[in-house]
Amino acid sequence: MTKFSISAGIALALVAGSALAADLPSRKGPPPVYVPPAPVFTWNGLYGGVNIGYGFSGGGNWQGVQTAGTFALPTVLPGSAAWSVPTNMNGVLGGGQIGYNYQFSPWLVVGVEADIQAADLNNAQSVVAPLGAPFAVGTFGAATNAMHVDWFGTVRGRLGLVMPSYPNLMVYGTGGFAYGGVNNLTSYSMATPFFAPAGAFVQGASIYGDTKTGWTAGGGVEWSPMSFPAWSVKIEYLYTDLGTVTQNTLAVSNFNMNGASFVTSSTPYNWHTVRAGLNWHFNPFAASAPVLAKY
Repeated sequence: MTKFSISAGIALALVAGSALAADLPSRKGPPPVYVPPAPVFTWNGLYGGVNIGYGFSGGGNWQGVQTAGTFALPTVLPGSAAWSVPTNMNGVLGGGQIGYNYQFSPWLVVGVEADIQAADLNNAQSVVAPLGAPFAVGTFGAATNAMHVDWFGTVRGRLGLVMPSYPNLMVYGTGGFAYGGVNNLTSYSMATPFFAPAGAFVQGASIYGDTKTGWTAGGGVEWSPMSFPAWSVKIEYLYTDLGTVTQNTLAVSNFNMNGASFVTSSTPYNWHTVRAGLNWHFNPFAASAPVLAKY
């Protein structure tokens, strides 16, 4: 009986202790804090921006030939004049661009870009060409040429390479279609030979103004700061070729005895461009970030 009482007392004490411990306040650690993963940089999406730069001649010569003749028969005579002078078109340019990039892999980006530029690319030059027999020695023809590009634009593909260790730096090549507003003025004048009356001269001019098309190609480097991934800066080079402007000029004499001169000239419109640009990137097709609710 005594042993039973002792055992019952011990069990009762254990039960009471457990109940008392259950009533005591508990101390729990704070809930784990959710730390979102660092965003992965990507070139995906739309972008738009502005640029400014400088253009200069891509080579080629302004060429011309003057053929003497009459109003009825423009024959080439030994006294014809010809010239070939290097062009030196240059000037400031600037504008805007819009494009889209798609990053296929950590190292490959494919995109398309269109830009429009205001330009002040121009050059004016002149040449004096002597005429030989059968004209008198000392007779010269003078030609002038003024070339100007007021604006131009391009639509290009882009292929970029990215190093996975530097995902915010892209080196790219680009090329495609180019077009632009071209204006060219050519004039020609000649003091008439000895057999014409004093004061006689030959003079004429030709004006060209139109939109020409061609091609462009180049490359560049674009970098986006990790702290401001929506922005990027770039340095870009382009070579643009809009072909050649050919003009035929009739230089008319003020004295019928001397007839007229016919001048054919060609001017190449190609140039190099070096420019810097600033882009803002946005992607309206990107998925929205999840919303975390607290209770």
